[in-house]
Amino acid sequence: MRPTPTLLALCLAATPLLASAADFDNWPTKVAFSDGTELAATANIAYDLNDFSGGSGIDDADAVRRKEFGATLKKKGVYDAMVYYDFQADTWLDVYVRLESKALFGRDIGKFRFGYMKTPVGLDAVTSSRAGSFMEFALPVQAIYEGRRTGVDWVLERPRYLLQAGAYGGKDLQGDNPGTTQAVRAVWTPVKADGDVLHLGLALSQENPRGYRDGRDVHRAASARLRARPEAGLTDLRLVDSGALAPADKIVRSGVEAVWIKGPFSLQGEALQATVSREGRPDFTGAGQYAMASWVLTGESRGYSGGAVANVKPAHDYGAVELVARYSRLDLDDADVLGGRQHDWSIGANWYLTSHFKFQANYVKADASRRGVRSQPEIFELRAQMHF
Repeated sequence: MRPTPTLLALCLAATPLLASAADFDNWPTKVAFSDGTELAATANIAYDLNDFSGGSGIDDADAVRRKEFGATLKKKGVYDAMVYYDFQADTWLDVYVRLESKALFGRDIGKFRFGYMKTPVGLDAVTSSRAGSFMEFALPVQAIYEGRRTGVDWVLERPRYLLQAGAYGGKDLQGDNPGTTQAVRAVWTPVKADGDVLHLGLALSQENPRGYRDGRDVHRAASARLRARPEAGLTDLRLVDSGALAPADKIVRSGVEAVWIKGPFSLQGEALQATVSREGRPDFTGAGQYAMASWVLTGESRGYSGGAVANVKPAHDYGAVELVARYSRLDLDDADVLGGRQHDWSIGANWYLTSHFKFQANYVKADASRRGVRSQPEIFELRAQMHF
């Protein structure tokens, strides 16, 4: 593995912060006005190194993985709005306005959001990109998560449950993925307190993709595609790939999710499935699961709010240290499609220096088979991340 000046500089820059990490958390990133309105800047910058071995033939790489910048405007109990863009991927992230029903109707019947937002099937994906215990999504989440769409959703959260419903239409903000989607998610939290959580959830969506004419007036049929990187973000190689599934009439996605947090220990898992209905051809179903475990050596707990996990908040001047392990699998062989099968074992360590600086190391051992060809790459990954 070759060290890089940029990654080393980011790591070394953290060293002087150890003595005053507790004082370094209070960043002046927002301003409050007399009427209670608050304007804040937000960002997430991550620099990664990926080292591939095991005869993979994949080139090693180091690069900025995320360069996300945005702003939020909110008035507590009334509304909040966000504009967020990833300049590294040249992609819009969240762009929405969310209204509190109590301010509109005098009683709390949930929150209504309008704009460009995440669809709800895939717990790992609806978790903030800055808060992942692993550097990359598990295999089934990569393949089955729909992504962001333009539309409206409603969320009602109570101490013991969370309900969500959304309807989305048209193209996304990149001008891709024309069609409509309807989605629901239900979460039961019989235990929900700081450091003590039991989360059980179900999610379901139906997407009806639509064909379109491109800039050369060529008709493109509605299609779907399920694929995944080997849990490394700096390669475009997919060891398993369904290829284009066209013409696609309907995509039904479903997920079962669970989170258990007890002090410094945590378990999380999902089972995800997507069924693509194709005109004149048999339905195709891709499915996968993952399970992960976390142990925060320094005694803190993983955060949890709004039906999703959050970063560990350090309680010590030297930060917090977390050890993680994950197993994931994905099966894209079904009907007349030989997309392949893959399973990955991953271990990792996270150092939360402050609430704004996070360092991650992951080791991934992948095993994929597709059309009689087997690939077994091993990947070592490092990340330096700053966020606020």
